[in-house]
Amino acid sequence: MKRRTFLATGSAVAASAAFGLPARAQDGEPVKIGFVYVGPIGDGGWTFQHNEGRLAVEEHFGDRVETIYQESVPEGPDAERVITQMALQGADLIFTTSFGYMEPTVNVAAQFPDVKFEHATGYMRADNLATYDARFYEGRAVIGTMAGMLTKTNKIGYIGSFPIPEVIQGINSSFLHARKVNPDVEMVVIWAYTWFDPAREADAAQAMIEQGVDVILQHTDSTAPQAAAAAANEAGAEIYTFGQASDMASFKPMPRVSSIIDNWAPYYIDRVQQVIDGTWESTHTWGGIADGEVEIGEITDAVPAEVKAAAEDMIARISSGEYHPFTGPINRQDGSVFLAEGEVATDEQLVSMDFYVEGLTGEIPN
Repeated sequence: MKRRTFLATGSAVAASAAFGLPARAQDGEPVKIGFVYVGPIGDGGWTFQHNEGRLAVEEHFGDRVETIYQESVPEGPDAERVITQMALQGADLIFTTSFGYMEPTVNVAAQFPDVKFEHATGYMRADNLATYDARFYEGRAVIGTMAGMLTKTNKIGYIGSFPIPEVIQGINSSFLHARKVNPDVEMVVIWAYTWFDPAREADAAQAMIEQGVDVILQHTDSTAPQAAAAAANEAGAEIYTFGQASDMASFKPMPRVSSIIDNWAPYYIDRVQQVIDGTWESTHTWGGIADGEVEIGEITDAVPAEVKAAAEDMIARISSGEYHPFTGPINRQDGSVFLAEGEVATDEQLVSMDFYVEGLTGEIPN
């Protein structure tokens, strides 16, 4: 499987270094792999999908590995405590799976130089700390295209979690591609300030519906927005939604008409194999549609044929490398040039994105 990598920036960046075999592997004991989750494993979204990756590791390696995990760990001091406990329990490799775990992971990695750490969606690295991410913005280009074609009110909504580059990329990519197929589209953005809070997510979805939004996108982890849309549809509305992080297939064929699926299993299996082989190195990996790390779930029959065809064409063009979702001309919200005609955004520009593109209203909160 091919993967694209780039050198990240940050105070903890250090040169890559290969590590030898874990002592337990040399003794014939199973390699211990830890996972730290920000939500419950049954959230139906982000954490659910990471846990599916853990289960895939167990299935692939059998008794050669032992996995441990802790769910619903708040970002902050609690995370540092949990990560430390895993290291003290003898974990050889620890995956911390939320952006807010970045500094806690850096701190614990410094205390346990013989343990390998991997942090999802962050940018701070060390000899024994790697980072990994997915190009979610590629999937947003696909569902943004569909959203722009599906909306009848010309209002689409986006439930944001936290105003970090990953989420801002998603908002911008969705809006840009909705506008490409429907220049009249407006986007309503509501910030939930949480990764997982079903009540708050449902309230955000309901507020959007009351504002005339008929297509809802989300960068939060629960199925609550799907449930809110389903309830509205039972009352006579026609609201479309897209699964986030996992398929959320229980809401097919409406309101969930497709999804962005994070497939972490190949990455986790690959990295665990490197630990077993003694070839693990600190890297930054950013996989996308072409790598199989970002998948588009089944497009249901509730979607017109021409919308499905447009989505499939976008998937094919991104996967082949023919098209990059951030290709100019693109202006910032204030009208200044971000990318000139034909210019493609660099990874460094994307990982530092802190602005809305032209046409979006409102401000990004601090």
